[in-house]
Amino acid sequence: MLRRAASGRRLPRRLVQLYVGLVLFGVSMGMVVRSALGNIPWDVLHQGLSQVTGLPFGTVAVIVSLLVLLLWIPLRERPGLGTISNALVIGPCAEITLRLIPEHLPLWSRVGLFVGGVLLNAIATAAYIGARFGPGPRDGLMTGLVSRTGGSIRVVRTGIEVVVVLIGWLLGGTFGVGTVLFALVIGPLIHVLLPRFEVPAST
Repeated sequence: MLRRAASGRRLPRRLVQLYVGLVLFGVSMGMVVRSALGNIPWDVLHQGLSQVTGLPFGTVAVIVSLLVLLLWIPLRERPGLGTISNALVIGPCAEITLRLIPEHLPLWSRVGLFVGGVLLNAIATAAYIGARFGPGPRDGLMTGLVSRTGGSIRVVRTGIEVVVVLIGWLLGGTFGVGTVLFALVIGPLIHVLLPRFEVPAST
């Protein structure tokens, strides 16, 4: 009974944490894109597809998320509330951010946007993962492939991101030093931040 009561009290906090995290994740995407120093790996693909199709960046992000979810079916992964929310919330928030931040900013502003975007992305990721409502579409694809192939998380994640970056770059997405720096620092940052946001499994 006490465990159920605690779970019920913490549910509002978990929901707020989930959606604040997703909104901030979308904002961080827009900040990194506007820095023009190199996109987050999946955003190289989103931007490339946006340029080819003429669709807004945020719309492309939603479409790609939903397509990735279709790949969950043969992998027998099950989406949660966080999974669906991730697919639908992040793209529009990124698009709004892109419309609010002007293009062609001076270098010092772009560096600030990039650094702030990376830090915000790590906080946002820790927040929505820590809420325990299920992985995002791309993370679920990674864990599903790991489960089915027996490969390591590092190898599978790196393989997926190399493929999406290459395709996105060929389509015109921005690949640069920022893309490499993001890939190097985001894991350690999330590792440090996640315990601060993680809701105990009993809730």
